[in-house]
Amino acid sequence: MIYSAKQRVTESLAGLGRFTWLAKEALASLVTFKVAWRDLLYQVYFIGVKSQAVVLVTGAFTGMVLAAQTYYQFHKVKMDTATLAVVGVSLCDELGPVLTGLMVAGRVGAAIAAELGTMRVTEQIDALRTLATHPVDYLVVPRIAAGHIALPLLTIESICVGIGASYLVGVYLLGIDATYSWVNMLRYTHDVDVMIGLIKAFVYGGLIALISCYKGLTCRLGAEGVGRATTEAAVYSSITILITNFFLTLVLGKIASLL
Repeated sequence: MIYSAKQRVTESLAGLGRFTWLAKEALASLVTFKVAWRDLLYQVYFIGVKSQAVVLVTGAFTGMVLAAQTYYQFHKVKMDTATLAVVGVSLCDELGPVLTGLMVAGRVGAAIAAELGTMRVTEQIDALRTLATHPVDYLVVPRIAAGHIALPLLTIESICVGIGASYLVGVYLLGIDATYSWVNMLRYTHDVDVMIGLIKAFVYGGLIALISCYKGLTCRLGAEGVGRATTEAAVYSSITILITNFFLTLVLGKIASLL
């Protein structure tokens, strides 16, 4: 049992080292921008455009649920017109980037891990090395760059759709005064709230792509290894987003309070 525990710790530390080395190589390649524009544009389309449906549905219903729950509580103290302000701040700061990241991690993260895992199993990655093509430059960096680009754009869409859906629910379904709701939302939702959400989304996009690429490149051989890598990519990406969100909230909130 002691040996098994020691072996698991050793394997975890070795995996952390491999992940750090992959992140270092990807960062070095990003700085020198060794990215083919064609690959980058395709990954932006794959991560961004093809994820719009799930992100927009998630944003819309999140805004509607948040508006209804906030209204039911604020109605008790006669603060109905502050409902949209709470929705706006919540979507910009937290719910918009976090839920968008989780949805993209479930859809794109698993797909990236499955694609790269299949390439590893079929020895296509080894073939790239024989052709003097670095797998990090060709496979990893375009996906990380596309994640950094696509996720903030998806987050903006999610926030806008969520606020619009909450406005419709609040005004036409719950009977909140439209003018005062909109004025309060604009008064209490500041530019810094949107910037915090976009910074979080930028970080999440890179993390999702990096973790998914690592799981795909290091998966075990065979169909079982690819399946496990796919599951772990989605799970680890989601957990990392939630953990990172806590620290980003503390740091960015502190910086915003000083501005």
